[in-house]
Amino acid sequence: MTSRYIAEYEKTADLLPGQSLAWLKQLKTDAFNYFSAKGFPSLREEEWRYTNVSAIEKTLFVPSLDQSEPIFDQLLVTENTVEGALTVVLINGHFSKQHSSLKGLDKDISVLSMADAVEQKPELLERYLGKAVNSEEHSFVAFNTAWFSDGIFVHIPAKKVVDQPIQLLHIVTKAECLATTRHLLIADDMAEVNIIETFVGIDDSYLTAAVTEVFVEKNANLTLYKVQSEGDKAYHFGGTYVKQARDSRFNHHNFAFGSLLARTDVHTDLGTASECDFNGLYLGNKRQHIDNHTRINHLKPYAISNELYKGVLNQRAKGVFQGMVYVAEDAQKTDSAMNNRNLLLSNDAEADTKPQLEIYADDVKCAHGVTVGQLEEKSIFYLQTRCIDKETARNMLTFAFANEMVDRVKLKSLRKVVLGQVLKCFPQAGVDQSWL
Repeated sequence: MTSRYIAEYEKTADLLPGQSLAWLKQLKTDAFNYFSAKGFPSLREEEWRYTNVSAIEKTLFVPSLDQSEPIFDQLLVTENTVEGALTVVLINGHFSKQHSSLKGLDKDISVLSMADAVEQKPELLERYLGKAVNSEEHSFVAFNTAWFSDGIFVHIPAKKVVDQPIQLLHIVTKAECLATTRHLLIADDMAEVNIIETFVGIDDSYLTAAVTEVFVEKNANLTLYKVQSEGDKAYHFGGTYVKQARDSRFNHHNFAFGSLLARTDVHTDLGTASECDFNGLYLGNKRQHIDNHTRINHLKPYAISNELYKGVLNQRAKGVFQGMVYVAEDAQKTDSAMNNRNLLLSNDAEADTKPQLEIYADDVKCAHGVTVGQLEEKSIFYLQTRCIDKETARNMLTFAFANEMVDRVKLKSLRKVVLGQVLKCFPQAGVDQSWL
């Protein structure tokens, strides 16, 4: 089935961005050759043993190369725009100037479509693109590198603090569409920015393949939020790959609510005395399959990492968490903690979790833990004795379990959006959202 994608690529490659730059054209060609040789990931690969992507191969998802603005329900934009954010909209994998709003953006800060960055910032692109992750990471990264039709380039110069968050709003409006985007986010020395990635789409089958490369330079601070609320029949692959310089700080908040099958990778390489926090919440219903892979590479001494992922799985949903903390021989004085907690709301739900530590230094403090369980009947009974019906009692306890991750969102307007998504899954009768 991979052969159909190979044939389609050969028809459309010349229409993708980057053909004018020899190095970028070669990068795409090398990625295409790797994908052609390997195909999509299989269950035989250790990193994919819990996630079967064969359904993607059965349908040929085709990129939309039409540059005209598509006709679609404008509510997809208005309902998913975060209040107070500078908003960049991508429709079917392409930047939409008509629906984007960057009013008030500092003139020294670059927020460009990848197609425009190829023309305006070729030197920076060559310096950074493909340096946080290469195509041999796995086949989906190679697929994205070869196929990406657009994306967003963000460059925050040294010592600049961006007061408003920047939202990258991805919308898919066509059935069987392939929306493949590549983002490049750069925060120079002592810069500070909050960036939100939002993924939504129609209730039909389509494939999103999005890769984001992040570079956090010395003493810079970058927080990246991801809210994945794709349609119920959609397929989603998202990869975030980070390089952190000395004394930098990177925070990642990953919320997975939608799609039929979703996989998110978050990897970072930590420099000397740098810090990272990984926070995740995944909610699965029906037959959803939600897979999260994280990797924190402690390559230099004195770095700190903290990670907490929580999953709530109902009906026949399946959740996967594989987290790796790697501590190199030179990474003395490392301080790392990783935890994954899962709540199963039905006997048919499944959680596969695999936390890993790989340590080659001897002066470190590292810990990891995992829990998988169900709601305690005595807690439900206690609430019932307070005149709360059983269903509401279960929703209250489940919401309390998930809300810890919502409370970690510092942006008030975004926290309101995420809270609304959680309350849709676990409605609280008689509760006003503004109270929470």
